[in-house]
Amino acid sequence: MSLSQSACLLLSIARSRSVMTGEQMAAFHPSSTPNPLERPIKMGWLKKQRSIVKNWQQRYFVLRAQQLYYYKDEEDTKPQGCVYLPGSTIKEIATNPEEAGKFVFEIIPASWDQNRMGQDSYVLMASSQAEMEEWVKFLRRVAGSPSGAVFGQRLDETVAYEQKFGSHLVPILVEKCADFILEHGRNEEGIFRLPGQDNLVKQLRDAFDAGERPSFDRDTDVHTVASLLKLYLRDLPEPVVPWSQYEGFLLCGQLTNADEAKAQQELMKQLSILPRDNYSLLSYICRFLHEIQLNCAVNKMSVDNLATVIGVNLIRSKVEDPAVIMRGTPQIQRVMTMMIRDHAVLFPKSKDVPLSPPAQKNDPKKAPVARSSVGWDATEDPRISRTDSFSSMATPCKACSGVAIWGVLDDAVAVGTTDTDTSEHTLKPPCLASKSSFYWRS
Repeated sequence: MSLSQSACLLLSIARSRSVMTGEQMAAFHPSSTPNPLERPIKMGWLKKQRSIVKNWQQRYFVLRAQQLYYYKDEEDTKPQGCVYLPGSTIKEIATNPEEAGKFVFEIIPASWDQNRMGQDSYVLMASSQAEMEEWVKFLRRVAGSPSGAVFGQRLDETVAYEQKFGSHLVPILVEKCADFILEHGRNEEGIFRLPGQDNLVKQLRDAFDAGERPSFDRDTDVHTVASLLKLYLRDLPEPVVPWSQYEGFLLCGQLTNADEAKAQQELMKQLSILPRDNYSLLSYICRFLHEIQLNCAVNKMSVDNLATVIGVNLIRSKVEDPAVIMRGTPQIQRVMTMMIRDHAVLFPKSKDVPLSPPAQKNDPKKAPVARSSVGWDATEDPRISRTDSFSSMATPCKACSGVAIWGVLDDAVAVGTTDTDTSEHTLKPPCLASKSSFYWRS
């Protein structure tokens, strides 16, 4: 073939690609055939908008590794096409009021992939809001978010990125939400129980994910900020309490019924093996929630109530099965109650360390401490008896000692949703606790 013939052939291919559909262009991708050994991340039916005619086609989608494959039928083994996700942008598309019931989102490939694949974007439609948000969550995790994104990112990655903004005990979003709630939400009845404004929660989430650090003005709805904080915790790829320690924390909850001293001892053991970033965040949240419950006579959110609505966002099973969730709910509530109530003992200030500090030169005279652990070689507090240590803490009254689990499943089963709390929850009578100073910085 002559040089001129080769040039003509390349030009012909380039022209044809400009009008090819996604199905035709999938053949150009080197990984268009799925690997059967790769476990699917998510599967399900979605409607796909055709690139030229713009009508909708029902297709069965399988998210596997870095590819999103789509098939004409669930039993098909050969995909019609695939979307390479790394570098892509995943966006929810707002629909007009007359288009109610359409839950549309878009996959915009990276610019280099658009040029290669000949397709600007893929517009998909789910059958419900929850299903759409579930797909968007998983797709964003695979695609990788822009630098500085927060939601759906690993905790250690967020911590490492935010070091450029100075030393923070917890991720900036958590700190900003907690500060705002302490200033404006102490007296707000049902804080963390009542849902915020769904659209505003999404706007704030997108702003943080775009690398912005929005400030909340005094007119911002405090329930929206509380919902944003819960959404962040719920969207962590792995919860604050790692899956490997889920059963260990549940055991602590079970032990509280028979031997609370033994339960506390086992809980301290579990806390000591948490990754450092996870320990610091859990400590911060428990201190923050303890401060909120000090005003439970007004906000109606006792220790037990806060443990009920927040616990499932921090401790959750890897298996998203309603039966598994319901079985673990009472234990999660009990262990969370213990961590909020006894935070001064379980999370002593001597253990507060900056999140993932820069690596230092090893001191040959001192054994290095693993960065993945809390670092228990720090100076220990003198051994304090349980009775003495609690005498200086605000103790809930007997009226608040009951267990309430109604309402917790609103967060537990709504996987991938923005915030689906309901206003109907079983609450215990508030306790009148004396106010104390709230500390959380070393």
